[in-house]
Amino acid sequence: MTNSVIQGLPRWTLAVPPLAFVVLLGTWHRDLGAVLLVLVCLGLGAAVIAAVHHAEVVAHRVGEPFGTLILALAVTIIEVALIVTLMASGGDKAASLARDTVFAAVMITCNGILGMALVVGSLRHRVQEFRVQASYSALSVTTALVTLSLVLPTFTTSAEGPRFSSAQLAFAGVTSLVMYGVFVFIQTIRHRDYFLPVAPDGDVDEDEDHHAAAPSGKTALLSLGLLFVCLISVVGLAKTVSPKLESAVESAGAPLAVVGVVIALLVLLPETVAAVRAALRNRLQTSVNLALGSALASIGLTIPAIAVASIWLDGPLILGLGGKELVLFALTVVTGMFTLSTGRATLLQGAVHLAVFSAFLFLAVSP
Repeated sequence: MTNSVIQGLPRWTLAVPPLAFVVLLGTWHRDLGAVLLVLVCLGLGAAVIAAVHHAEVVAHRVGEPFGTLILALAVTIIEVALIVTLMASGGDKAASLARDTVFAAVMITCNGILGMALVVGSLRHRVQEFRVQASYSALSVTTALVTLSLVLPTFTTSAEGPRFSSAQLAFAGVTSLVMYGVFVFIQTIRHRDYFLPVAPDGDVDEDEDHHAAAPSGKTALLSLGLLFVCLISVVGLAKTVSPKLESAVESAGAPLAVVGVVIALLVLLPETVAAVRAALRNRLQTSVNLALGSALASIGLTIPAIAVASIWLDGPLILGLGGKELVLFALTVVTGMFTLSTGRATLLQGAVHLAVFSAFLFLAVSP
């Protein structure tokens, strides 16, 4: 049977990680023709989906809100690895890749993922509830991190453009890591109940999977190992396909920033599916945790990683946002404040976020 389960895991989740790794070994440092390119893309997409699936298995074992945290961390590790590998091989052309990818991740999570979750959840359940304390806390930290890491470089006194000096970059990296660490402490220990789903009676609902049995410790460890294999495969396959991706963007006459958008869309696609599924189950708090938690992890971990990597990476590192991006970010913050201030979500709020996200995508391709 195709749906047979081994060690509590579907067979495809056991097969994909080693197959993706085999594809990586077979295409490493090779010029990709049409067939190999399709194979690499399929392996990359399958590895990303399998990675998030195994992250969810581990998350189910440890419970909420650790589940969404693990999922966000897994996606962010993929994102950071992709950025560093592409910057290492891109030279001066990749100077703004980190900025473009992180900003794209913020727009995708805070508008795309959140908007889709609000829309599909409202279509099925009309009005959904979530916790203002958790959502507002995540939005405030996200706003501070984006401002410190991506807005301030535009207004520093550097004569070389929207860039941080070495000392400024180190400060931004340390601050981002500390703020993210404090948020994780609040989410998982100090005020864990703020981030748990809302039950129909308005109380805390800790039954994340509706009485589904948690996987055994052995199954969780197996998923953890397969998750590690998936991450290695994703990094290697992304590095393999990156020259073709950049060539395609240049041939289409699109800005190089589109590469960062594609990367962010790729690594966040499985998380988008998870957030939508949670909203359909009337667990919007889980969707909000996934969306804003991913935005926080993307900035809070990517900026420190890039700061460390810049020590040995050649070429400039442009982090400052342009005027168009600043306007979109300000609109995202204001819209998020109105959406998250009531603790109740409707179809209209989701439609507004998707409109902002659509504007971001359109302007990325046609600036």
